[in-house]
Amino acid sequence: MDSFNISEHTHTRKNLLTGEWILVSPHRTKRPWQGKVEDLQQNIRPEYDEFCYLCPGNKRVGDLTNPNYHDPFTFVNDFASLIKDAPEGNVNVDDMLIAESSSGICKVVVFSPNHKLTLPELKVFEIEKIIELWSEEIINISKDKTIKYIQIFENKGEIMGCSNPHPHGQIWAQNSIPLEVAKESKQQKLYYEKHGESLLSAYLNVELKQKDRVVYENNSFVVIVPFWAIWPYETILISKRHVTNLVEFNTSERRDLAIAIKEITTRYDNLFQISFPYSSGIHQAPVNEGNCAEWHWHMHFYPPLLRSATVKKFMVGYELLANPQRDITPEMAAETLKKLSSIHYKEHV
Repeated sequence: MDSFNISEHTHTRKNLLTGEWILVSPHRTKRPWQGKVEDLQQNIRPEYDEFCYLCPGNKRVGDLTNPNYHDPFTFVNDFASLIKDAPEGNVNVDDMLIAESSSGICKVVVFSPNHKLTLPELKVFEIEKIIELWSEEIINISKDKTIKYIQIFENKGEIMGCSNPHPHGQIWAQNSIPLEVAKESKQQKLYYEKHGESLLSAYLNVELKQKDRVVYENNSFVVIVPFWAIWPYETILISKRHVTNLVEFNTSERRDLAIAIKEITTRYDNLFQISFPYSSGIHQAPVNEGNCAEWHWHMHFYPPLLRSATVKKFMVGYELLANPQRDITPEMAAETLKKLSSIHYKEHV
């Protein structure tokens, strides 16, 4: 009988950040594909769209009008999922029907006045301005002591549920700790209390020695296809310095972060030469919760595309009822992304 080979044989891998497991089935990459094929999105857009409610000077809801902004622009979401003045309360029926009120604030962050430019198409200094705005929002929002967590994220592309093609992200701040963040808090705290260093610092040391899953590295950040990745070309962007919150990065680190974001998003676009869809988000320490020294800042990228620009991965069946599963290994995905150019494919046109 053949000896176990992680590149060829079915196995499970542990997600260090959540404590959960994923099934990896490398042999399935050889199967024929007759599944769902998505329609390609149209990538040609004007610099300004008079009907876009995110473009400069355009009307939004009611009498609200966007300013003629030139830098990243933020405003309270006109259709917020979290409301600041929501009444407090709870429901508990025989410890079976349980609910608690939630409150918070939702904001939209428009990356650029240019309707057609996504993150990989922006200049590094323009991405730096977005990072600066994120930091300002974290500082201002956390002054509200009822806020416990601030989630910064972006849904890119219709396939990821993005309702407006003008490149933008969101900030949701709430009075409780979200589920995924709570999982990561628990795992990081357990490791930090046992070893006296952050979990991701130790993990980075291993990854930088092996290099098998490292896609990009600069002085301050590393982009990795995590050992436990669920999505085909999922990556995690980790700071080399143990920092708990985005606001702690110095000027040099913020520039390196902008470069790293541009690098990975450009490689995504270059993979299938389309505006590559994904959900991305920053994970950092909760706010107004005291010392969270175990937390290590990082950023997740979850793209759904699998075999081509028109074939996506679905989380169905076994993934919904048991646990996540993938075919191409993280090592295969990392090798593919690593070989791609850091110059956006549109620059060659």
